[in-house]
Amino acid sequence: MSVSALSRRYAKALVDLGVEQKAVDTYGDDLATIKAVLNQEVLLRQLLDSPTLAREKKEAMLADLCKVLELSDGTVKFLGLLLAKGRIGYLGQIEDNYRRQADELSGILSAKITSAIELDDVQQQAIATSLEKQTGKQVAVTVNVNADLLGGLQAEIGGRLFDGSVKTQLKRIEESLTKG
Repeated sequence: MSVSALSRRYAKALVDLGVEQKAVDTYGDDLATIKAVLNQEVLLRQLLDSPTLAREKKEAMLADLCKVLELSDGTVKFLGLLLAKGRIGYLGQIEDNYRRQADELSGILSAKITSAIELDDVQQQAIATSLEKQTGKQVAVTVNVNADLLGGLQAEIGGRLFDGSVKTQLKRIEESLTKG
């Protein structure tokens, strides 16, 4: 089974549990928190994913981390399951799939906007409104800045990337000129 299929299954199981326990948002926040910590602390992530480190030591490290982060009991049990199955390394993909499925459940689409410059609240709201008109659904926008784009925007929504960046436009012009 592919990693993406596994990630979707684990995410769906946790979403279903969250719906049952009325804790969808709590689990989503917990997963985002633990994902951010593991992305920042590379050594910790490597230790938890290491096949050579004893499982008891990994469980103790994870338990301490969950206690410090004050994660919910459901999230702690879920992380314990991932650790026991050797799938803690998939946490980032599971969190992405969880967020997507939870948003679908609530009728919200997530849009990741990447801009060459910082966008103010008015600009972000204008983008969200435009996307809502196009999709017919409520859109939650997160904005990242990447100066390498030179100008313009990239929007990822519903698994599709819309690229209106100057960098991509220049690359297309270059390709058309080299092909003749």
